[in-house]
Amino acid sequence: MKMSHEQFQQHIDSAATLAKVQASRPLELAVVLPTLNERGNIAPMVERLEKALGPSGWEAVFVDDNSHDGTAEEARRIGQTDPRIRVIQRIGRRGLASAAIEGMCATAAPFVAVMDADHQHDPALLNDMLQAVKSGEYDLAYASRFAEGGNADGLSSKGREQGSRVANALARKLTGTELTDAMSGFFLLRTEQLRKQAPGLSGIGFKIMLDILATARPQLRVKEFPLKFAERLSGESKLDHGVALDFIAGLYERYLGRIIPTRFALFGTVGGLGVFVHMAVLSLVYLAFGSTFALGQAIATMVAMTFNFWLNNLLTYRDKKLEGAKAMFWGWVGFCATCAVGAFANVAAAAMLEANGFAWWAAALVGIALASVWNYALSSKFVWGRFR
Repeated sequence: MKMSHEQFQQHIDSAATLAKVQASRPLELAVVLPTLNERGNIAPMVERLEKALGPSGWEAVFVDDNSHDGTAEEARRIGQTDPRIRVIQRIGRRGLASAAIEGMCATAAPFVAVMDADHQHDPALLNDMLQAVKSGEYDLAYASRFAEGGNADGLSSKGREQGSRVANALARKLTGTELTDAMSGFFLLRTEQLRKQAPGLSGIGFKIMLDILATARPQLRVKEFPLKFAERLSGESKLDHGVALDFIAGLYERYLGRIIPTRFALFGTVGGLGVFVHMAVLSLVYLAFGSTFALGQAIATMVAMTFNFWLNNLLTYRDKKLEGAKAMFWGWVGFCATCAVGAFANVAAAAMLEANGFAWWAAALVGIALASVWNYALSSKFVWGRFR
């Protein structure tokens, strides 16, 4: 339907009026909202933010992981007449933590908050969280489902609620900070603090607040606010049942991150577990069932590679996880092909070193290390990377 001249003029006037009102207060707070297929949440969330924060002094930065439902387009549509709304559409990148970091680094506001766009987090808490950090008494404010006065009614199951409580207990050990809800995903801090820490954050998985607290030096002062966790309005959850696995990555990042890249350490751990799987299957097929060694080795190799692919998809590359039968099948094929090339490099390098006087065990270790690096590099690029 075409717009009449009068309607068009009214549209322009309303946009100009809105811009004028919004300019009445300087930008103070940016609210970063990572999104994935949440088109229906965008407009209601903007309304709730305005109700909570007023007509000016804030902006919303929607960081969208290239949603197929038009989430980024919906945010741009609103942003055409509302300069408080900004969009970062990421192509070839996924993950809640990395999305939050990109959004927080993209604002000029002196304070920044991260929250979900699915309406499970209440924006009415933002003002109190902002005042707590502005006061100088606290460095970070966050909303907790498990604090007195809060609740976790919006969690999809009792199992997930119990899992969150276990994860929070582990988080207290990791950060040295008393937290009742390290996985809430709703927090606020000074943007300057975030930018200072950004180069040291892993950006892997879903544990962004945990990562910030674990790597901060000196330790951050934290203020907790009770959160009544609501039901999701629409869209997909960015967390899954393996969310507690992020603490494994957190432990690696804290204690080994400066020596070995976290993702490579996880990849190596999975490979080590795969060796046990390989030997167990080989023992079963060769010794228990009496097959030939060659057949047993072939079966054990395929089972171990399949196990490694599944666990890497669940843990090492969880922020880039392949989903759906087609993606999983071709990902598995690519992983097996990668491992085949790595195995050839392993045998060739080890044989050459042994022939040139290296001890057999040293040559074998060099071959294994070479294959691990090769498999990690190719898998990262062609299985879970931009060329998958």
